[in-house]
Amino acid sequence: MTPRFEVADVLRLQWNAIEKNVNDKTLNTWQIRTLSALKKCRTSALGGHIDGCTQCGKVRISYNSCRNRHCPKCQGNEREEWINAREKELLPVAYFHVVFTMPSELNGFCMQYPRIMYATLFDAAWDTINSFAKDDKHLGATTGMVSILHTWGQQLTLHPHLHCIIPAGGLTKQRKWKYSKTKGHYLFPVKALSVVFRAKYIYHLRKNIAQYNSCADHKIILPGAIIESCFKKQWVIYAKQPFSGVNSVIEYLGRYTHKIAISNHRITNIDKKSATITFNYKDYKANGINKSLTLNAEEFIRRFSLHILPKSFVRIRHYGILSSTAKGKAIEEIRLQIPTKTTESTRTKTEKYNPLICTCCKKESMLRIIIFDKRGPPICWREYVQYRLKRIKNN
Repeated sequence: MTPRFEVADVLRLQWNAIEKNVNDKTLNTWQIRTLSALKKCRTSALGGHIDGCTQCGKVRISYNSCRNRHCPKCQGNEREEWINAREKELLPVAYFHVVFTMPSELNGFCMQYPRIMYATLFDAAWDTINSFAKDDKHLGATTGMVSILHTWGQQLTLHPHLHCIIPAGGLTKQRKWKYSKTKGHYLFPVKALSVVFRAKYIYHLRKNIAQYNSCADHKIILPGAIIESCFKKQWVIYAKQPFSGVNSVIEYLGRYTHKIAISNHRITNIDKKSATITFNYKDYKANGINKSLTLNAEEFIRRFSLHILPKSFVRIRHYGILSSTAKGKAIEEIRLQIPTKTTESTRTKTEKYNPLICTCCKKESMLRIIIFDKRGPPICWREYVQYRLKRIKNN
């Protein structure tokens, strides 16, 4: 179902004010470039093409998409392709869902130095899991992890956290599969994970800041008061029960991998007169009750921009036996050791869009006739398209 309102509508409504924010330094140039791409997505500003059906004569004008990872309209195909690739790599074991959350005391640094802060979050989370896994008291093997960075809360506030899936076991030095405690029904103690994660994060943060300061003109200073407040606070790690099966893992991946700060379907109203945006959110403090929130357009865009990641920053990462360099051999070894039950996935797969299929006659007979830039199609494009289709049909 096509949403009634879009993030792009908000951007077009406030674009003059957004451009002024460059001078005010409210938004940086990379955020402006990203918002510009979202605003132009699937409009004449990006150019497009005209296709015609050689069977029934239907003509279709299509505008190019921005293909930006922050765009609500450009995630479907990428998500499906990524999930299909991960589905082939799933191990025949249980998986745990673990969430690592950064304390709000560090939000200011996340806004100033997102690349360093988020990279540190990945480093600390894997270092924590890896140290527990290699400890004989807990597992005594090398495990793996797929981690996905989310930076938002339901109200678009800054809430950096990692969603991780971790197999219930690992490979020993002898390349033998070893289950976690109670044969995969328990991972690691959450309270101990929280304490170690806090120490690991501060350690990696100091290390990454020192590396940055060694080669940058602008030095990052980490106040001792913030470090002290972070150590006084209990950091949040949430470990869910293991997934019930392969289908549950795939369903999870489908929900979380290519998710963005807010989807177009959550926007319920755009009031152009008052320049306010209303969207739905879940209040998890009230047992997940659906509520609505109204923000002025400027504040909505500011909050949305908080979640635009730095250029080329990788937000989905694989570690251990699930890393790109190790998973090929590791997955093969594990599958040979564990009997696999052949179970078909019940996930409803989205059929990949085929631009050659005509929506009218349902045949694979669409032909690209004209490609145009932001100036739009030529004035006499209708006559030219009909002429081309007629010639093709007669031949």
